Amino acid sequence: MSSYIKIYKNKRTLYGSISITGSKSISNRLLILKAIYKDDIHIENLSNCEDTEILKKSLISPYNILDIHHAGTAMRFLTSYFSIQKGKKVILTGSDRMKERPIFVLVEALKKLGSEIYYLEKEGFPPIQIFGKKILGGEIDMNAKISSQYISSLMLIASQFKMGLKIYLKGNITSIPYIKMTFDLLTLAGIKADWKERMIHIYPIKNQGKKCFSVESDWSSASYYYSMSAIAKKSHIILRSYSNSSLQGDKEVCNIYNQYFGISTIFDKNVITLKKKLNFLLPKFIELDLNKTPDLAQTIVVTCAAIGIKCSLKGLETLKIKETDRLQALKEELLKFGVITKITKSCLKITDFYRKKMDSFIRIRTYQDHRMAMSFSTFGLCYDFIKIEKPNVVEKSYPNFWKDLESLGFLIDFSLF
Repeated sequence: MSSYIKIYKNKRTLYGSISITGSKSISNRLLILKAIYKDDIHIENLSNCEDTEILKKSLISPYNILDIHHAGTAMRFLTSYFSIQKGKKVILTGSDRMKERPIFVLVEALKKLGSEIYYLEKEGFPPIQIFGKKILGGEIDMNAKISSQYISSLMLIASQFKMGLKIYLKGNITSIPYIKMTFDLLTLAGIKADWKERMIHIYPIKNQGKKCFSVESDWSSASYYYSMSAIAKKSHIILRSYSNSSLQGDKEVCNIYNQYFGISTIFDKNVITLKKKLNFLLPKFIELDLNKTPDLAQTIVVTCAAIGIKCSLKGLETLKIKETDRLQALKEELLKFGVITKITKSCLKITDFYRKKMDSFIRIRTYQDHRMAMSFSTFGLCYDFIKIEKPNVVEKSYPNFWKDLESLGFLIDFSLF
């Protein structure tokens, strides 16, 4: 019998103050830079999530076989990192789902640059065996449509190439803010880099000098509180530690929820306060292109479903190769609430709502996907109670999520977990 928690409906009033640990995306990039530049990189407020812990331990592991479980970022970043560790032999493997997530584009790019990498099972997918060696660098074309992490992975190691690296981006570029995050972190670390239109140039460097980074809290994690604020009748939520000049693309959640859901964001130093606008008129339909911020898709879809707003979200190509096929998972779970959706390879639409007699409880599958658990938890504001299966999946990005929900006034039963 699978474990689950019950979330009971409260009075739809949320009040509280929450501190969220550092951004997983920033933390993981900085860990690779620290592994390369050692004591020249100092990191504060590192994320405490499972993905970051897996990456951190893998970088210092004495073993030659590394199981990174569901951590997709770790798989991609470590593939590049170990390819330049001269004389080191490593096998990277993961969960059954990880073995279904393609890595062909990154591996083939590294091979063209001189890396020695082999597929151990299915061509184009993990597990892979890497023989570390010195790479000269040069130029490479990259399909930018599939995953920005392939590009970031190469960018993070490129300063170690004797010739540096020029990356020419081909096709539609997905998740540009994540590539820009990597670019900005490199320049802040003292690594010379240029980005002109569709070409990124990383220059070789021996010593960039000592740099200290304090990691901003994760905006993807903050997005769930925007959703709760929109669904709740009354709310006053304070979140720490966030910057108005964030490197994270998911800061766009501020603008989206301000424009479409009437949630304003008030910045005061490193603290933000979420407030509902009085007499805000909700739209009947929302259309958004989330190509730059696909990790916000589940949060926004559930918000629309809970409030009763039809929507059309596009730019979601990468959602099919995440921890699960997120488009299909959203379609199946939303149907339990009477929400009709249509999906394509890159789009999700809420087309209708039908009234049916709901079950005495609604049980949400999480599909080994942390964002399914966290985004659907907000339905706990709408029904007598819902069940979330395998709630520990949140450890992948936000281990304290359920405790933080309780601190806001959610009633959660952990007895069957």
